[in-house]
Amino acid sequence: MSRKEILNVENVSIDFDKIRKVHFIGIGGISMSSLAEILLSMGISVSGSDTNCSELTKHLEAMGATINYVQEASNITDDIDLTVYTAAIDVNDPELRASIDKNIPTIPRATLVGLIMKRYKHAIGVSGTHGKTSTTSMISHILLAADTDPTIMVGGILNSIGGNLRIGLSDTMITEACEYTNSFLSFSPTVAVILNVAEDHMDFFKDLDDIRLSFKKYADLVPETGTVVIGSDIDNYSYFTEGLNCNVITFGSSESGAMVTAHNISYDTYANGSFDLVKDGQLLTHIDLKVTGLHNIHNALAAAATAIALNLPVAAIKAGLESFVGTVRRFEKKGELNGFTIIDDYAHHPDEIKTTLLTAKNYPHAKLWCVFQPHTYTRTKAFFNEFIETLSLADAVVFADIYAAREINTIGISSKDLCDEMIKQGKEAYYFPTFDEIEKFLLKNCKKDDLLITMGAGNVVNIGDNLLRN
Repeated sequence: MSRKEILNVENVSIDFDKIRKVHFIGIGGISMSSLAEILLSMGISVSGSDTNCSELTKHLEAMGATINYVQEASNITDDIDLTVYTAAIDVNDPELRASIDKNIPTIPRATLVGLIMKRYKHAIGVSGTHGKTSTTSMISHILLAADTDPTIMVGGILNSIGGNLRIGLSDTMITEACEYTNSFLSFSPTVAVILNVAEDHMDFFKDLDDIRLSFKKYADLVPETGTVVIGSDIDNYSYFTEGLNCNVITFGSSESGAMVTAHNISYDTYANGSFDLVKDGQLLTHIDLKVTGLHNIHNALAAAATAIALNLPVAAIKAGLESFVGTVRRFEKKGELNGFTIIDDYAHHPDEIKTTLLTAKNYPHAKLWCVFQPHTYTRTKAFFNEFIETLSLADAVVFADIYAAREINTIGISSKDLCDEMIKQGKEAYYFPTFDEIEKFLLKNCKKDDLLITMGAGNVVNIGDNLLRN
């Protein structure tokens, strides 16, 4: 079975009023489990399969979902009206094949997100190479402060909603919109936020022009009654807005001519930003953030511009932004050990690494240590030199093995290659093949007042957690 054969089945019209049961292949993922919970809240029966039992799957089972922990064709019963699968599912998956053999409409996760978005008057999709989770969370805080009772789907854990999902009863929904495999082109945003556009996911996109074209198509999805909220500091940002019939609100620096800008920026002792929020030259309010760095001021401007597009009160913008204390794995302080501070961050792209380490420079510390776990072999190869350059902002770097995610190492690249190159350039760098060796090294070498950042999109967070259990 080919991907093309599956795509032929994806072009289906779904009437949720006639859907009685939906099956999820890979139901345990953070996004798939959220979609399953939304459907359960709509009174639709849900079944699913996953290779692992987790807190997410247990939660769904408690809500009434039927979950099998072996993926096999017999899981596809005749009463299923719709099958949803993730991009990670192989085209020859037995449940996928069985669904198509039974002529059950079969769609990818992103298509279901788009269908659900169509049910909301205000459907906000937050896109960008970086900052999606933090910005989605900031907008969510503003929506909650404005008492809009939103449905929220965020790609990380937001403590203020007790997880990554909140199901509201209003006509407002917000979700992250990822460009990988062009999945966000299946969405139905009435407000499309574009934070930034940079090279990433080069295992799918041909080049930066290909990525920019994808984001342009995303902006084109917005109806005439909707709004595109876009960063004016994006290179030639007008490329994305040319020919649009909808409203456009820009945010960013005053130099770029943005409509929504930050004036009189300052930082406290721990690099938390403060600024005057200005729209079209008029002061709206003053914002004191409780999250670090210039990048979060940029994210806050995007959130404020989105709130303005929704005609939300300025008081809610201020209250929402000032109540936001961050999400899990975004410059998250884990604790202190032997006098040094441990912070964890999800950064895995050179631009994100640079942002995080520059933020750390403004955080109190003696020596800045970075434990970096590269994410995927293709990204490591594509940005090899950029990783070396940006990681050099730390005083010392400790490399963990590459987190493979969806890939097999057919490239012949390793974390040791990065380490060797940094040493060659006169930088302090170390490589250890196991977390246990890394933890022992850090316990011996991190001193009082040092700052340790565990960094990456894989399981490198476990290192800090393990250290703090000592």
